Amino acid sequence: MTTLTVSGRVAQVLSSYLTDVFGVMGNGNVYFLDAAEKLGLRFSAVRHEGAAIAAADAYYRASGRLAAGTTTYGPGYTNALTALAEAVQAQIPVVLVTGDAPSSGARPQDVDQAAIAAGLGAATFTVTRESAGAITRQAVEYALTKRTAVVIAIPYDLAALEAADEELPAPLAPPVSDDVDGGLGQVARLLAGAKRPLILAGRGAHLAGAGPELRELADRLGALTAGTALAFNLLEGDGHLGVAGGFGTDTAAGLMGEADVVLVAGASLSPFTMRFGHLLGPDSTVIQIDTALQPTHPRVDTFVSADVKSAAGRILGMLDGPASPDADLTDASRAEAWRAEARKRLAEGPAHHPGSAETPDGRLDPRFLARALDDVLPGRRTVVQDGGHFIGWAPMYWHIPRPQDLVMVGTAFQSIGLGLASAVGAARAVEDGRTLVLASGDGGFLMGLSDLESLITAASSAVVVIYNDAAYGAEIHQYGSQGLTEKPMLIPEVDFSGVARALGAESAIIRSLADLSALQDWIDDGAKGTFVADCRITSSVRAPWMSEWMQAKQEAKAAVAG
Repeated sequence: MTTLTVSGRVAQVLSSYLTDVFGVMGNGNVYFLDAAEKLGLRFSAVRHEGAAIAAADAYYRASGRLAAGTTTYGPGYTNALTALAEAVQAQIPVVLVTGDAPSSGARPQDVDQAAIAAGLGAATFTVTRESAGAITRQAVEYALTKRTAVVIAIPYDLAALEAADEELPAPLAPPVSDDVDGGLGQVARLLAGAKRPLILAGRGAHLAGAGPELRELADRLGALTAGTALAFNLLEGDGHLGVAGGFGTDTAAGLMGEADVVLVAGASLSPFTMRFGHLLGPDSTVIQIDTALQPTHPRVDTFVSADVKSAAGRILGMLDGPASPDADLTDASRAEAWRAEARKRLAEGPAHHPGSAETPDGRLDPRFLARALDDVLPGRRTVVQDGGHFIGWAPMYWHIPRPQDLVMVGTAFQSIGLGLASAVGAARAVEDGRTLVLASGDGGFLMGLSDLESLITAASSAVVVIYNDAAYGAEIHQYGSQGLTEKPMLIPEVDFSGVARALGAESAIIRSLADLSALQDWIDDGAKGTFVADCRITSSVRAPWMSEWMQAKQEAKAAVAG
């Protein structure tokens, strides 16, 4: 048997689960990276430790495949905490391999890394010389089963020591749940009796591969369909209303509010999805099917804990049953009536505001710009979106081919600055001729600027769109509008185009739609490498989702005061 170090054993076990590692080398993980290289794992270097987990997180979101991030101990580890918290909050399986204090005891410079991780909700698995492989496997299976981030810690004094021999079983097969309880009979009866059914799919439905079953179920019932932003276009087809929540149109939201029975499949019903309580009508019956153990929202009337794909298949079988008294209620005429009404109202009702060609300060209207970019950007695209005021422009105005082609980072932990790092991971995941498109604000882009070089190195085809309003836009709209001083909210205008060219990207400043010709020329030339579009937008346009959120806060304050 080949002799392996403790770090080598960790890398060996990980190699049976993943192919990609992202990180920054330090003396706490140098032996791990040496072993990973010898085992053929692909290492993508990032320039800030915070990017290690963000890249691995986005790799999973874009591909459904596990990846690892790695840092040294101490400051390398603490630099990764924001991205680690985002992965935990967003329920993304990801592994952080890090150095840690010696097994003999902490040194003066060490911190309690396991306690810090626990505070974020991440479990730490500290390997030993005797069981490095078994503990690594336990950590990975925990991450995959629980859909969460885990930390694999390698004590500094053990990293280069020879690992004990271990007989390790083969990796566990992904769990498949076919055991759904009898609550599905009630679900089938409610759906069969609905006059205006709606199926709302979330990321859980996408991860379960339930799109075909839910689409067939919708067609059988004549249901309208919608998706959360994380299940974008999963149920696209006749009767599809688009995105539920603040990124959707008011017309689509009105139709959702008239549904009498709503099947929520693999969606948690966040406040944003629910339009802060205004999405669904007060009399609608809400059914939730999810792998969670209990309902995730108080509006849920009937809950079934189950795999969404399996459950949808069972419901289809029940609707095919011979003796249902409600069988006549699922006929084609009823289905067509509800969908025909939806088609008519969607055609006649207002769509998203197209934006304006002129603005008070002469800068670009971001809506006007977003529509133009949709026409220019390659159709085969995967979009990574950082957090910020601009967050709605991509799901509102851009074509998103598949659910996994919209990677929204920072929304779970309410952070900005993870976009560039996430783009590195997504670029490594989508090497199938697609163009990686990063949408970022100027504030978040400056936070993650060190990893622009990482993206340029990693991406075969990438476009970076910077919504540059020389400000922290969300704060301008939330607090500047209330009369608070805007001085801390403003950012000196940065020439991102010049910075990008210095690092090896092609770039242009976009002050008018005519300036997009530079991007178009780059795409026509083959879209190879990275292009940075420094788009100078106005801060005078408030996103509708922001207005909705601000209104909800005011209503909540009024309710408390009353």
